[in-house]
Amino acid sequence: MKTLESAALKSKTFFFCTLFVLIHIVALPGISYSGTDVPRKLTIYVVNYPLKYFAERIAVDRAKVVFPGPSEGDPAYWMPDAETVAAYQKADLILLNGANYAKWVRKVSLPRSKMVDTSAKFKDRYITAEEVVTHSHGAEGSHAHESLAFTTWLDFDLAAKQAREIMEILSRKKPEAKDFFEKNYTALEHDLLSLDSKMKNIAAKNPSSLLVASHPVYDYLSRRYGLNIKSVHWEPDEFPSDAQWSELRAMLKKHSAKWMIWEGKPMKESAERLKAVGVNSLVFDPCGNIPDQGDFMSVMRRNGKNLESAFQ
Repeated sequence: MKTLESAALKSKTFFFCTLFVLIHIVALPGISYSGTDVPRKLTIYVVNYPLKYFAERIAVDRAKVVFPGPSEGDPAYWMPDAETVAAYQKADLILLNGANYAKWVRKVSLPRSKMVDTSAKFKDRYITAEEVVTHSHGAEGSHAHESLAFTTWLDFDLAAKQAREIMEILSRKKPEAKDFFEKNYTALEHDLLSLDSKMKNIAAKNPSSLLVASHPVYDYLSRRYGLNIKSVHWEPDEFPSDAQWSELRAMLKKHSAKWMIWEGKPMKESAERLKAVGVNSLVFDPCGNIPDQGDFMSVMRRNGKNLESAFQ
């Protein structure tokens, strides 16, 4: 009988000791578990594709990065429905572009503690446009190109700074993975700064080249790489009106550009008529939305190759 009681006591002691150890392991700071021995992934919601790409390059499998915007259109003017807003509210992190990008953020209630403005540290480098133009096109309806330019990531040095901000917040959220995040950020920074050098080299081949842009979205690209760009308000999938052609002709009298930069591939009719007045077409996709093919880096490398044509 004593032997049985002793065995039972030892069994209970072993059970409670094991339970004590497990409780303390689970409670280790900086480690979160979801019922298994695998650390829980962070859920990150973003407002555009560049932020999604940066976050995925840095976090890899340590986070689930979600950009729920529509596949068509410019995410800058997108307004999510109530269900999507609720998903943002439940996320661990909400990455914002800043510079008044995604104005819907100011119209809904999002947890301030979860929001990260990735460009906040270089607010002094924001670009203010000379004019605000409102126009309408496609499913997005009427929208204005605000006085504050927001395609910050087209300056690849600023893009690297936005990526660093993501790396730093991830390191604070998951300090046990800090070295992992820093290593991945370093590789991403190298790629972005390589793009930066490539763009500088392209523009340096012919600094006097004049360009026309189909949309005023290249402010940061223009400033960083010294491009001389004047903008109109044309859409790749719409043939310009007579008034728009007249506006272009008047512009070309003072700004004799030989190339127009488009956000997407223009209609054949538009490109042909442009060529008839001595203006060639090239595509430089800002890549605010998820591309049909490739990723952020491949799209930007292709953009650089396209732009070289205007600087031969």
